[in-house]
Amino acid sequence: MQDLFASNNEPGAAQAKGALATGLHDGTLETMKQNDTSQLEHLSGAVERVTFHSEESGFCVLRVKVRGRRDLVTVVGSAASISAGEFVECLGAWHNDRNHGLQFKAQRLAAVLPGTIEGIEKYLASGMVKGIGCHFATLLVKAFGTEVFDVIENSPQRLLELPGIGRKRMELVTAAWTEQKAIREIMVFLQSHGVGTARAVRIYKTYGEEAILKVTENPYRLALDIHGIGFKSADAIAERLGIERHSLIRARAGVRHTLQEIAGDGHCAWPWEALVDAAAGLLEIPAEIIEQAIQAEIAEENLVLDEIGGKKCLFLAPLFRAENGSAASIARLLRGELPWEAIDTIKQIPWVETKTGLTLSASQRTAVELALTSKMVVITGGPGVGKTTLVNSILTILKAKQLRITLCAPTGRAAKRLSESTGLEARTVHRLLEFDPQTFGFKRGRDNPLETDLVVTDESSMVDIVLLNRLLAAVPDHAAFIMVGDVDQLPSVGPGAVLADIIESGSVPTVRLTEIFRQAAASRIIVNAHRINRGEMPLNADSAELTDFYSIPAATPEEIHHKLLQVVTERIPKRFGFHPVRDIQVLTPMNRGGLGVRSLNVALQQRLNPTGEPQVTRFGTTFAPHDKVLQTENNYTKEVFNGDIGTITEVNSDEGVLRVDFDGRIVDYEFGELDELSLAYATSIHKSQGSEYPVVVIPLAMQHYMLLERNLLYTAVTRGKKLVIIIGQAKALAMAVKNRRSSKRVTKLAERIAETATNNHE
Repeated sequence: MQDLFASNNEPGAAQAKGALATGLHDGTLETMKQNDTSQLEHLSGAVERVTFHSEESGFCVLRVKVRGRRDLVTVVGSAASISAGEFVECLGAWHNDRNHGLQFKAQRLAAVLPGTIEGIEKYLASGMVKGIGCHFATLLVKAFGTEVFDVIENSPQRLLELPGIGRKRMELVTAAWTEQKAIREIMVFLQSHGVGTARAVRIYKTYGEEAILKVTENPYRLALDIHGIGFKSADAIAERLGIERHSLIRARAGVRHTLQEIAGDGHCAWPWEALVDAAAGLLEIPAEIIEQAIQAEIAEENLVLDEIGGKKCLFLAPLFRAENGSAASIARLLRGELPWEAIDTIKQIPWVETKTGLTLSASQRTAVELALTSKMVVITGGPGVGKTTLVNSILTILKAKQLRITLCAPTGRAAKRLSESTGLEARTVHRLLEFDPQTFGFKRGRDNPLETDLVVTDESSMVDIVLLNRLLAAVPDHAAFIMVGDVDQLPSVGPGAVLADIIESGSVPTVRLTEIFRQAAASRIIVNAHRINRGEMPLNADSAELTDFYSIPAATPEEIHHKLLQVVTERIPKRFGFHPVRDIQVLTPMNRGGLGVRSLNVALQQRLNPTGEPQVTRFGTTFAPHDKVLQTENNYTKEVFNGDIGTITEVNSDEGVLRVDFDGRIVDYEFGELDELSLAYATSIHKSQGSEYPVVVIPLAMQHYMLLERNLLYTAVTRGKKLVIIIGQAKALAMAVKNRRSSKRVTKLAERIAETATNNHE
């Protein structure tokens, strides 16, 4: 591999940065000070060009055509949403910026609908009203002139008179127009209380016309109800609405937020004293008020008090219920008779070896016997140890008994892989449980169980406690349950350490496969994955022959960055023939920093999709056709889940929609929903769980030292199927291999399973 390396000047952007740097705007929309406005001037005109507009803060730089002036005027201010063609009324003062010259600094800036034919056409063509682009803007203005807005609002049927506008487009336009009006009213209120513009559509869709009322009543509900609005944003609004910093409502919201943040790190609970300290530090209020808030949250059943290892701990109520429910379901499944008659393994194992053409090892034979005599069993082990062969042998024997078999996995990719390896249909857990977007719940559960005799769940290390509870509840009493996964990988993104806890409970029969089979041992990826898992340094390529694992040294983060871009965009495609977008996945420990997900994605997008058009920029990310993107949260309505990777097929500005192909299924995103997507040329190792890629490239630097842990590196390496390349500092690689400091998640599932299983036997 050694010969892998053998061979913003846009004025508007600069002005925006300059304005920010000189303190014209600090990133938030301040409540207008009630100062003397007698010295301020009025200025009005039509917006010719939006040079810069921050959706997050509302800060904008506009070029405005003012009557009586030959040259365009630069206006700097804040606006909820702004488009070319709109008419603006400004109150402010002239300011001679030493870098950008004369500009009008607006303290107040109100956008009103344009009144001229030219302005109306420009406004409609800007994409502000979904369903109308340049073509239909010209058509509408030609047909209705200055009355076009009145026609859209009061006589939308007249739109049907025009060629190319059918009922569907008419309804799209009128709905978008109504929404724009409502959003503008809500935005005026939100901006006056310090809210940016990026979440306006989502707030409107969540609360509708009651948005202002609900926010006024309890602004902290925004943090619970609206994706993208955190506690700090809600807290700032609350302060502007006059809610006291030491008030109980603030303390309660802060306690719940703190515990949710802790759950975001994977914990199901947190010690009482530690929670009090964390919340008091966040809110900067006395611990006594935090104690009162915790008691009030317990009384309202939002939090639950329990003991873990003799310590008082607090659970968010849904996580407490999920742990109890999971333990009860496991106890229920362990009871009773097997769904199949006794199987003579002495005869069946030779039969299945003949049937599959594979010879089982002694450990695999023992595992088959255990699985065929247990109501619930866990099968764990690393790559190349024969988990797939074992599962296929068990399924082959049980299929011959005419049993109903159900296969599932947490992600679409994992389910697809399971289906390919077994020859049976496999679904995602969410599809299996029949998620209903209307009720935001699952149709399958205790009252409507799955019609099956055996459920097999693959990639079980990815299953969090809430999903486990839902899945187990839907398994009927008579059925058997097999969990397959690698317990040494990173635990789930969501709360809990499900697979590790079930094994630790000692109540569920467990098979741990360790023997690497001869064929797998030929792979450096598999050999090195197991070496890393044992705390040994991976072996590097020792000859000129091509292999499937390389460790490339680099002395500095800058050198890592340079080599990574070269390897992904040039060397791997040239030497190995892999496609740089479809086949290669960069996996990095961090989100931030020069070697973080965000920075690498921007650099790789510039190299791999430089000419993608048309583009749309939302929430700080620019998207274009052919970009690789990642779903960053579970969206049950669209049936796409955290970690799913797809490719953008279309950016439709007329409809305000971006379309993504997820493994052959096209999913639509409105532009206001694009905070659910991120670029995916690079992604975090955590987000890669359950996925496999032909090629994985892993940057490792000492700047990642807080995250350099064995199970993180092990997870990254085991994602690669055909080629794994680590580019990094030797010290960082050594630290990742040696470090097992990964803190145990605070859960009580193992204890609960042991208790309920013991009660079963009494």
